[in-house]
Amino acid sequence: MSWSVCKIGDIAHVVTKGTTPTKDQGFSESGVNFIKAEALNGDTSLDTKGIYSISEDVHQKLKRSILQEDDVLLTIAGAQIGKSGIVDISHLPANTNQAVGIMRFDRSKVEPRFIYYWFKQKRSFAYIQGLSAQAAQPNINLSMLKNITVALPGLQEQRAIAKNLSSYDELIENNRRRIQLLEQSAQLLFEEWFVHFRFPGHEHIQLADGVPEGWEDTFLPDLIKINPKTSVEKGKEIRYVPMSSLSKIGMTADISAFESRVNHTSVKFRKNDVLLARITPCLENGKTGLAYFLSDEEVACGSTEFIVMRGVLVSHAFTYCLARSYPLRENAIKSMVGSSGRQRVQVSCFDEYNVPLPPKHLLEMFDEIVSDNFDQIRTLMAQNDKLVQVRALLLPRLMNGEVSV
Repeated sequence: MSWSVCKIGDIAHVVTKGTTPTKDQGFSESGVNFIKAEALNGDTSLDTKGIYSISEDVHQKLKRSILQEDDVLLTIAGAQIGKSGIVDISHLPANTNQAVGIMRFDRSKVEPRFIYYWFKQKRSFAYIQGLSAQAAQPNINLSMLKNITVALPGLQEQRAIAKNLSSYDELIENNRRRIQLLEQSAQLLFEEWFVHFRFPGHEHIQLADGVPEGWEDTFLPDLIKINPKTSVEKGKEIRYVPMSSLSKIGMTADISAFESRVNHTSVKFRKNDVLLARITPCLENGKTGLAYFLSDEEVACGSTEFIVMRGVLVSHAFTYCLARSYPLRENAIKSMVGSSGRQRVQVSCFDEYNVPLPPKHLLEMFDEIVSDNFDQIRTLMAQNDKLVQVRALLLPRLMNGEVSV
């Protein structure tokens, strides 16, 4: 079957770009989704770490950027030009900003998800990056976007290809939702037992100076090493973990963003060490990770803006949940110093941060309960890594007609 070559502008009803709220309008704690360009960096349609909120009133005022289901989005300004996403019904109502191009297609001619996957190809990304290199500042205008040519099979084949690739995305997204629920369960148990002191048998335990009887009144460094010294052979190739790979909402990391380096940073860590962002706004946004992705004897290095936490008298699960807890994060945020936009946590803020040490039997009970959650998360992440790899191999072959559907 022959494929026809079409320009984006000939097969789309709308080719436009978003708008950004003014300073007076601003963002809000909740409300209508506002999709920034960073949301287009994920493996599946949109990454929640790039989705913010605006009020309903601001949403209506930003008329040009109001999105519809199956709109295909493309980053058209900034370093990540060429990253794509597609709007699902679950994202709506929503708007996007001026760094994002919006393409709304005539469904009688084209399957929007086919176009989305066309943009997801490495060669498409490289092509669009090349277009942006022609400008003084990284960007492509709407005329350039309209003139991008795409090879299209028949509509039914477009739909079949999109359905095939979507099946991988759905599995990946389902696993991510399961990971999020597993982590939330562990975090809630930690807070119930060790923050609110509603642990099994708490009804029969008295508090003395705010600490349950039988618990030791300790400081964080008594239980957890902060930035422990970790050695690795000089010049050895090891993995480098950038800040961008950490999630705002969970322990998982985007391993596709990792690099291999022989020139190591000063921040080194081992399996199950906790990585806590120390710079604004990464800490406030929740960036915290667990080095679950390393093998038993492996050492990696990472961003110099990481604080490494290694449990000594407590497990990595306890350490991670503590790092995610509101009181610890508030303590760290209050210690920040530096110029606006580049403030950093002072590691000394942990020196006298009080962490009551529970009895050994309670720590063991907690670890026994949540260890299954952490094991399941590791398994699900390994599954997702494989799914991403298979999809990456299949995508270009489907898009050039090498594999039929």
